[in-house]
Amino acid sequence: MSLKRARELRKKMTDTERFVWGRLRSRRFVGYKFRRQMPIGRYIVDFVCLERRLILELDGGQHAEQKQYDEQRTSWLQRQSFDVLRFWDHEVLREWDAVEEVIWRRLQGGPAASKADGIVDRGRRES
Repeated sequence: MSLKRARELRKKMTDTERFVWGRLRSRRFVGYKFRRQMPIGRYIVDFVCLERRLILELDGGQHAEQKQYDEQRTSWLQRQSFDVLRFWDHEVLREWDAVEEVIWRRLQGGPAASKADGIVDRGRRES
């Protein structure tokens, strides 16, 4: 079921997902391989780099109304040893350079937050 749903989501990407996929596909992002709309457990993640166990989630306006669900989902994915970066669609489209820096830092094993640009990693639990 989730594989069929993932295929459907790949065919019906949002404008933001299409924008990001254009920058991630074919190892265009610093040589890292990303997959899109991939089932992991009972969830389908927007983008994942399996090599670095990094998930990128793009959140539109509907996510403001499903905060608890997103938190549970992120928590489960983190328990599976994935790092989860969440970005609002408008951040991705308006501030791609800053988002790109956050992703790059996490891929390099460093902290994702970049105080200078104001982009916040909403997927990471605070200690």
